[in-house]
Amino acid sequence: MTRYVEKDCASIIVKSKLPDTTYVVNPYTGCEFGCSYCYASFMGRFVGETIESWGEYVFVKRNAVEVFKRDLRKLSDETRQGSMLLSSVTDAWQPVERKYRLSSGIVAELVRARYPGVVSVLTKSPIVLDDLELLRQLPRADIGVTVTTTDDNIARVLEVRSPSARRRIHTLERLNAGGISTYAFVGPLLPHFSEQKSALHDLFKSLRDAGTREIYVELINKSRYIRERLDSAYLSGDRALIQSYIDADELKQRSRLARLVNELVEQYDFRLRLGKVLDHRQDPK
Repeated sequence: MTRYVEKDCASIIVKSKLPDTTYVVNPYTGCEFGCSYCYASFMGRFVGETIESWGEYVFVKRNAVEVFKRDLRKLSDETRQGSMLLSSVTDAWQPVERKYRLSSGIVAELVRARYPGVVSVLTKSPIVLDDLELLRQLPRADIGVTVTTTDDNIARVLEVRSPSARRRIHTLERLNAGGISTYAFVGPLLPHFSEQKSALHDLFKSLRDAGTREIYVELINKSRYIRERLDSAYLSGDRALIQSYIDADELKQRSRLARLVNELVEQYDFRLRLGKVLDHRQDPK
């Protein structure tokens, strides 16, 4: 059961280190979806939580909208051209959003301000559709949905509390039908796709059929702190899933996955954002 803790924040518009984002906005700390592969599990150290407890807590920045209004007023005309992402280390439309409406309130402030920069969203949650009409009022909205697999058996291993792939793809369909620019985030690119190419074909076809034309793709991150949770999740899967995960650090497998993605990007006429499959793993010395 997820614990919810209210707290105040001192600021909320933060300069980003991401390659295509100027600012990030995170109304919550923690995420009740608790996906095993989530890199954001390191955020626990800022609120006295462990890596293992990721998914069991959400700290709610109860004054987030008020602080956002103040931070937004401080931006100059020049800096207001920068892109803004909700969110980088949480899901801004996770279930707790229906109670607190912090992300909705922040989007409303951006609408009121006619914020000229790109406002980007990345979520796994159909709850973002609650704000469909509000998002349509942004001058430059760009809404992303994370979809890692269309196989619910695999999703139940790695994304136990997340919405199903079907619901996420339907969310993309609704957003596209509403005339909003969308993208899909295939991250992490699960290692079993290297041996199950038809499964990745199915995923890309589903995204294309939903009307989405742009994707990010990122290989799985096996940093030590992530593996504290990821190892146990994968070991509960079947033998093929386990073996693909064990091999995920091999350059041969990662190169094969990248080649397959590039083939499918061409086949389904996607635009691959940043022009490549992202791989944050350091090259072996």
